[in-house]
Amino acid sequence: MKRVFIIHGWEGHPENNWFPWLKKELESRGFEVIVPAMPETERPKIETWVPYLEKLVGTPNKDTYLIGHSIGCQAILRYLQNLHEGSKIGGAIFVAGWVSLTPIATRTEEEKKVVKPWFETPLYFDKIRKTTKKFVAIFSDNDEFVPLEKNIETYRDKLGAKIIMEKGKGHFSDDDGVKELPIVLNKLLEMSK
Repeated sequence: MKRVFIIHGWEGHPENNWFPWLKKELESRGFEVIVPAMPETERPKIETWVPYLEKLVGTPNKDTYLIGHSIGCQAILRYLQNLHEGSKIGGAIFVAGWVSLTPIATRTEEEKKVVKPWFETPLYFDKIRKTTKKFVAIFSDNDEFVPLEKNIETYRDKLGAKIIMEKGKGHFSDDDGVKELPIVLNKLLEMSK
């Protein structure tokens, strides 16, 4: 059975944003969909999120798909770079993924403290690329937290991801009124054929 893991972002929850809608849409098409509540979502840490994801997925295979939102994308990238040599997944979709953030995203000292390790701990894109040929990165033209140029460049050039630009979706969250995200459904259906 094809399994899809949807990993929410910082301060996120399985019932936020477009996750419930996407879960329902995919389940109605026969996918098993897991939308976990990630640990300590107020202060996401690499050392808790990545092992949590590893345990959740178990043994990945070509019927394993990962969808991340915001810092959830970072967790997925770090999970993929830790996979055993030769491990493969079906594909990954990154929504509002980032390797850099705008100043508004880290206004407080607490926010700066949370993101510092995510910025400073290296990502090994050569290892990540070996896990699948199917990467899609979706951005919005008015995301106040994710600066487009650097992030698009990273996902496109270092990961080989197909880049999709949505209009007026902000950070793809409840605050932006994004309760459904058909582009993610369509891309996942495409990559899982």
